[in-house]
Amino acid sequence: MTEREATHGAARARITMRPETARAVANHGIKKGDVLGAARFAGLQAAKDASSYLPLLDPEPVSHVVVEFTVSEDHIEVTTRVRSASEASARMRALSAATVATLTIYDMCKSADRTMRIGPVVVLPPDE
Repeated sequence: MTEREATHGAARARITMRPETARAVANHGIKKGDVLGAARFAGLQAAKDASSYLPLLDPEPVSHVVVEFTVSEDHIEVTTRVRSASEASARMRALSAATVATLTIYDMCKSADRTMRIGPVVVLPPDE
């Protein structure tokens, strides 16, 4: 099996929140700690471990995972890119990483903001 960069190994998820919550995340003002650092780690782990909770996903090695954040006035976007041996695996791992990263943001911020909403979570086209 030869390793190649999957053309669709990217995903994006959004979590919408109150503006004061987004500012607190950006300024490290959430009591539980570094929200984006924890979310990045959780996303990386989710991409690597996706085959353990997605029953039909082949357990193949992941050679590259990127988890990036864009903090806006009332939301945070999580963009993930995964390089894996197969295109389908890379997409599923990117979706898993983006979703788990937003879940981590929610978990760490829920005491400050119960109005947060997650979604949409989408596969990105090859050129994004």
